[in-house]
Amino acid sequence: MSEPPSRGAERDLFRDTWVRYLGYANEVGEAFRSLVPAAVVWLSYAVSSSYVLADAIDKGKKARDVPGPEAGRSSRVTVAVVDTFVWQALASVAIPGFTINRVCAASLYILSSATRWPLAVRKWTTTALGLLAIPVIIHPIDRLGLCVCP
Repeated sequence: MSEPPSRGAERDLFRDTWVRYLGYANEVGEAFRSLVPAAVVWLSYAVSSSYVLADAIDKGKKARDVPGPEAGRSSRVTVAVVDTFVWQALASVAIPGFTINRVCAASLYILSSATRWPLAVRKWTTTALGLLAIPVIIHPIDRLGLCVCP
């Protein structure tokens, strides 16, 4: 998660609180893909996508409320919404989701060909590896996000 805001800064619900982790629900879904029905994985993507949409709307409202000329307000709001939506969709859903999916698929394949473990053990091991990979993936993305999307 990002650094806490400075004393005078407004706390961002979508970036400075536990709500931020809703954006990573799909990574948890991907980690459990081998153990749960596909509908559960899709539900995790719905949670993450809802987070992305809510953050984009929030940033658009904040851009609308910034004092400034009325003529540029529409453009300012549009840029804020599109910028936030694209960044969050890539940084919270697409890139980490794809990465965890591939980590889990590769580990299941390797475990299947390199061990004689029962299928249930291989699936749980794959899930554990996927869950362990999540913090390794999300922390660099969140830190980059501080530079790109303050």
